[in-house]
Amino acid sequence: MAVAMVTAAVRQTPTIDEPVYVGTAAVYLKERSLRYNPEHPPLGKLVVAAGVAVADPHLDPGFRGNQGELGRHLLYESGNDPGRLMLWARLPVIALTLLFGLVVFAFARELTGDAGASVALALYSLSPDVIAHGSLATLDVPAAGFVLTSVWLLWRARLRPRLHLPLAGAALGAALATKMSTLPVVPVLLALAAVPVWCASRGTPGRRLLRALAGASVVGLVAVAVVWAACLVVDPRLRWDPQQVPVVHGLRGLAVELLPFPEPYRDGVRIQFALENRPWEGFLFGRLYTGSLWYYLPAALLVKTPLGALALWTAGAVVVVAVRRLRPAAPHLTVAPAVLLAAAMYGSRDFGTRYALFLPMFLAVAAGCVLVLRWRWVAVVTAVLVAFVAAGSLRAYPYYLPYSNEAFGGPAKTRLRLHDSNVDWGQDLGRLADRLRERYRGERIWLVYKGSGVPSYYGIRAADPLRVPPGRVRGVLAVSDSAAAKATGRLAELIDSSRPVDDVGHSITLYRR
Repeated sequence: MAVAMVTAAVRQTPTIDEPVYVGTAAVYLKERSLRYNPEHPPLGKLVVAAGVAVADPHLDPGFRGNQGELGRHLLYESGNDPGRLMLWARLPVIALTLLFGLVVFAFARELTGDAGASVALALYSLSPDVIAHGSLATLDVPAAGFVLTSVWLLWRARLRPRLHLPLAGAALGAALATKMSTLPVVPVLLALAAVPVWCASRGTPGRRLLRALAGASVVGLVAVAVVWAACLVVDPRLRWDPQQVPVVHGLRGLAVELLPFPEPYRDGVRIQFALENRPWEGFLFGRLYTGSLWYYLPAALLVKTPLGALALWTAGAVVVVAVRRLRPAAPHLTVAPAVLLAAAMYGSRDFGTRYALFLPMFLAVAAGCVLVLRWRWVAVVTAVLVAFVAAGSLRAYPYYLPYSNEAFGGPAKTRLRLHDSNVDWGQDLGRLADRLRERYRGERIWLVYKGSGVPSYYGIRAADPLRVPPGRVRGVLAVSDSAAAKATGRLAELIDSSRPVDDVGHSITLYRR
């Protein structure tokens, strides 16, 4: 897993979101300001900042562009080496992703023993989605991993609540301080925190209830403290100029006002609500649509999850619920991810399975539980399915972002069914430059690129085919597959009248005109 993630970190150019986070991390370090990227809390970007600090990039003091312009300026216009800076920014997330693998192993080992833990760790470390996003300087894997860690510590709190409840609160706070999309899981985790205290307490029901509520309060208070600490680490004075923050009315507005977090955090929640109200475009199984589909994430997961993992996830979830000695762990392994999945399905942005990265983590633990069944054939079938997952994952190397399983044609066919971070997130601009030098040197290049990279920096000299009449577009037409998926008008006409001749990283298609 480490080899796959580091390989991706070295070879892939900046994805669409990464420059924003890296630029914001640099501002945290250099200016101690929260003004950029307020729609996400600071902790995940502080993790990225650990690598950015080592790279020590030059940042022009007082830069006042927007967050997209900030990332572009830092990477390409300030004299920094974008490849070196991105590698250092990605390495802390890679390290954190590997540590979450140890949490998966430890959680499964406590439930089912060494063999089941090995199965869980194998499924986690071979997961194409976890590898793909664990190698990026983004927030999805850290947020999901902190939720998993909090749930594991709540499970351990059954035996030592005084030790593990505060630790679980710290992990929950880390999740909340990384992505606001983890807020829906808070009531679930507070309930899970109350249960072990109730079970360990003695006395009247009223006294046991008070102690259970006290245990949940410890988790909640520590989580709130971690969120405050993450903001104060960036700016101890919490200077905040709330410009262009949308007003949120009704129950949502009341809920935001009641959040016990700093004002920058609450304004970030308001911005997220405003983003949810936008008419985003989606793409699923060849259909371009506006809005969101409730079944988008389940369908995307069906495409992008290895078939062996799907089988073991399902079997593991059934075993956890059906086997008596595992039932106490069923709420921990099923309720939290179910709530997060329901919240993600309700969201308006159908951009990718990265919004459900908690599933490969939680369900890997559940899958390891199948080995508690002592039927002779269970171990053999489990080993075969894990080997099948391994074969598919290794075959996808090093193209994990556009992965799809064998039933849907593999990574080369993902672009026909999904878009955005499922297949093409702007990660292959460097590979495109290499391919053009190797095979198309001296030819006229036309480019429609969807991403945050700067083509000219990588030596790509290309014209925009959408700014000239279609009849003048002759030569090699390179189109990002996310752009092709949403193509209408002139771009659709150009693609339909061209002949595909090459593929770069399963995310950019080259056409001959």
